Amino acid sequence: MISARYIVVTGGVMSGLGKGITAASIGRMLMERGYKVTAIKIDPYINIDAGLMSPFQHGEVFVLKDGGEVDLDLGNYERFLDVELTRDHNITTGKVYKTVIEKERRGEYLGKTVQIIPHVTNEIKDRIRRVAQESGCEVCVIEVGGTVGDIEGMPFLEAMRQLRNEEMGNIAFVHVTLAPTTTDGEQKTKPTQHSVKEMRALGLHPDIVSVRCTKPLREETKSKISLFCDVPVEGVVSNHDVDDVYKVPLLLEEQRTPLYLMKMLRLYPLEHRTDWVELIEKMVSIRDSVKMAIVGKYTAGSQGTTHMEDTYLSIREALKHAGIEAGAWPKITWIDAEDLEKNPAGAAEVLEEFDGILVPGGFGPRGTAGKMAAIKYARENAIPYLGICFGMQLAVVEFCCHVLGLAAASSTEFGETPHPVITILPEQEGVEDMGATMRLGDYEAKLREGSLAEEIYGSLKIVERHRHRYEVNPEYIPRIEEKGMIFSGKNRNRMEIAEIPGHPFFFATQFHPEMKSRPGRPSPPFLAFVRAMRERAGRRG
Repeated sequence: MISARYIVVTGGVMSGLGKGITAASIGRMLMERGYKVTAIKIDPYINIDAGLMSPFQHGEVFVLKDGGEVDLDLGNYERFLDVELTRDHNITTGKVYKTVIEKERRGEYLGKTVQIIPHVTNEIKDRIRRVAQESGCEVCVIEVGGTVGDIEGMPFLEAMRQLRNEEMGNIAFVHVTLAPTTTDGEQKTKPTQHSVKEMRALGLHPDIVSVRCTKPLREETKSKISLFCDVPVEGVVSNHDVDDVYKVPLLLEEQRTPLYLMKMLRLYPLEHRTDWVELIEKMVSIRDSVKMAIVGKYTAGSQGTTHMEDTYLSIREALKHAGIEAGAWPKITWIDAEDLEKNPAGAAEVLEEFDGILVPGGFGPRGTAGKMAAIKYARENAIPYLGICFGMQLAVVEFCCHVLGLAAASSTEFGETPHPVITILPEQEGVEDMGATMRLGDYEAKLREGSLAEEIYGSLKIVERHRHRYEVNPEYIPRIEEKGMIFSGKNRNRMEIAEIPGHPFFFATQFHPEMKSRPGRPSPPFLAFVRAMRERAGRRG
């Protein structure tokens, strides 16, 4: 086995340029050449993890198999690289400083003055090397969050500078920048020049400059960036807009970027798979579509900016994976649950045009009446319904309210109720620290024979990822099942799947199946949901 190679992806000019997709795309194309690749995301924020961050500010919280609550970029890594990562693949300032302080308190620094250099930077490097070693990877892609020049990112960039000296010949740097286009069509290079200058002032020099732009970089623009940033023309990559992020790996492939990196790192192709090319070919051949609604509450930020796509990123991607396999694109309409809440009786007018309805996870009472109005409409009108986590809990509440006749049925999450059909997990009672204390990560579920769940999964035993504090109250199970909703997936006495036999497709999960969905290997519930929508669309003509 070769010594691990490191590819460090940094960003400049502004945030949100797509460092994560660039890093994942590089990793994917090296995988296609036969190498085992893993990825690390460095987040310079002081939070220990992303678990307590608002979806409005930070997008979705992605959950790993070991229960790690991390940045959404790790979800992109898992999807592009088809791997399962752990919480150690996400390094934050909070984690690093917590460990250094704990070591100091234990006396592990032998009385030395504990400083950023070398103690914090050594901890960062140790974590990176440990992940590379334990994963058994041959290439480790490291994304440094934020932009070069941010105060909070300085210790990490210094650690990368040291790592470059220590891993000379086994490490490469990719810097993602921006070339804005003026109204007359000129591509401006000054932002890129200044960003690289800032990077070089820190002792770092990019081997590749990946330039985000709206249209392909002109040759004269490439030459100018090459000259002023001291990077060979072959190392200046046009990372221009494409209509789907899954096309970015092929964009890099067209410019021979993976081969350029491999030459630099002394790697030679072990094979040349075409899995990703075939995936894209399958994508572009799809002509059919289905119309669906996602009813959620994380819709707009404080200034009215739409955040739904990042908030529910893994759901969107899982629908895409299912659409590729089912041969029909889910055309998503994002519906604010609070809009439905203002007029629950008008749900029919809003929802009648859709072939399917999905209610995703969430927390708190805001928007729940609107979500239940959507669930009731799907249940009563034979519209395919997929509920995820909170979407399952509300499906149970709605069923108890309108089928069992328990009008006051609710969840104890929302306060006192005479019918607590959803209640807190016993192990969550009395929990004070909120971070990383939910039921998180992989848990097994046993499925009922002859159920829709068994048909969907083709198995009687599954493992899926979780993130919740509340569950279906076991005391109400017999009454619920007597009226027609069954719980076809269980983890001991914990309900994992609810379905309604006789309905074209009414399926809800306590877990988050979207977290394990992959291009070319879609989540079974999402695939079944899209197929049910396509069948309904066919009947509607």
